[in-house]
Amino acid sequence: MNPWSPISHFSYNQIRKLQNKKLYEFITRQVYPFSPYYRKLFDQNRIDPRTIRTIEDLRRVPMTSKLDFLPSPESLEKFKEFVLQPDAEKIRRFWPAPRLLQLALKKILRGEEFLHDQMGKEYRPVFMTFTTGTTHTPVSFLYSMYDINNLYLSGARMLKLFDIKDSERIVNVFPFAPHLAFWQVVFGGLSSGVLALSTGGGKVMTTEGNINAILKMKPAVILGVPSYVYHFFRVAQEKGCRMDFVKKVVLGAATVTEPYKDKLRNLLMSMGATQTAIFGTYGFTEARSAWAECPSKPGTSSGYHLYPDKEIFEVIDPHTGETQKEGEDGELVYTALDCRGSAVVRYRTGDFVKGGITYEPCPYCRRQVGRISSQITRISDIKGLALSKIKGALVDLNHFATVLNGFPGIIEWQIEIRKKDNDPHEVDELVVYVCSQNSEKRQMEEELKKSIASATEVTPNQIIFTSLPELVKRLELETSSKEKRILDLRPKS
Repeated sequence: MNPWSPISHFSYNQIRKLQNKKLYEFITRQVYPFSPYYRKLFDQNRIDPRTIRTIEDLRRVPMTSKLDFLPSPESLEKFKEFVLQPDAEKIRRFWPAPRLLQLALKKILRGEEFLHDQMGKEYRPVFMTFTTGTTHTPVSFLYSMYDINNLYLSGARMLKLFDIKDSERIVNVFPFAPHLAFWQVVFGGLSSGVLALSTGGGKVMTTEGNINAILKMKPAVILGVPSYVYHFFRVAQEKGCRMDFVKKVVLGAATVTEPYKDKLRNLLMSMGATQTAIFGTYGFTEARSAWAECPSKPGTSSGYHLYPDKEIFEVIDPHTGETQKEGEDGELVYTALDCRGSAVVRYRTGDFVKGGITYEPCPYCRRQVGRISSQITRISDIKGLALSKIKGALVDLNHFATVLNGFPGIIEWQIEIRKKDNDPHEVDELVVYVCSQNSEKRQMEEELKKSIASATEVTPNQIIFTSLPELVKRLELETSSKEKRILDLRPKS
């Protein structure tokens, strides 16, 4: 069965009609009756859930953010308020008569125990993942078996989008952890019937162990975090390994730029892998789902294909909250349409997308679902740096990655933001650690400073050249589930 059929060929009007219908049912039959958080939010703002019938109506609902999940003195386990919690009284009060009749018939024909088990599979939490806690305390998100089935479906859609054949083997080198990326690949592989090995990344099997497993298995597809995937292939190259069997590389849990793709593609070519397709993905814990690019020519991105039967995405002005038009820049806001467990409505992702969302048919695969531009930046990555030469400059930290990943001769890098003389009242300093193949360090330092200043309007105070083993250790590529690419060592206010 094709997991994309027939939704991927609906017209824009058909998709909007489907989303409006599912939104009304989800709000009135699931969210308002069973979510303690949203029941309170609707009541406090005097919103009748029955008036939320269209995507335009949804804009009257106040937005939610990660801050709403954090513990408070009144509620130490705030995340539980977002979990759908039905009971007999709420079901009788809010569900329509035909649905109640179905439940009664099941109870008569199959017994009370059967009905209890069925409701338990739909609503009872059985699985948990966490946010990474980069900017806040890690937050738990719960899944019922209903949500696990959705994870199977989104995984199957992604593998179909990548055009992965059932005869191809895949290796998952995402770090083993209760995080979405690892488990999305696991469930996607199971749902698609492909032979998959999940190694858990370098922390579990070591990089050498991963290389040995891949050389033995010879997978056509490798999936992982961009930094570790590049590190893994670089070590394999140093060992003289051939990787001519690798046809596709799928990257997630971090921004994937076109210069990075070119760098990785060239590395693979040096090991015999020709015409390797490299895909980026986008996902976040609160959605319990991920979206992906389809095959396109090098240097281009199709954008991340959405699942309009499962969610609604809006793009807003992050300062005013006003909804942006198609193709306009802004912050992504997510609303679930078909989930149980933890459920969010109008959730501010904190992700800024340049180019917004387009609803035109994909020029590469011709699917007609909406697509998010692949130029996504964490809003929290835009910080005010009081540097010695440009006081108070606003700097998008992702611009550093664009420059350093594409700079000739750089193997690895790390950025450190710190206070001069470690004095909290002093100006900020920017230090760049670099491992380079270039022997002309002085000339490279000057060119690198100019490139960084041009892209970010900030000139580094120092460029420090270091060995590859030292930088790998500093980045914690083989020991941590998340690389330490940009370190902010300034005292917290």
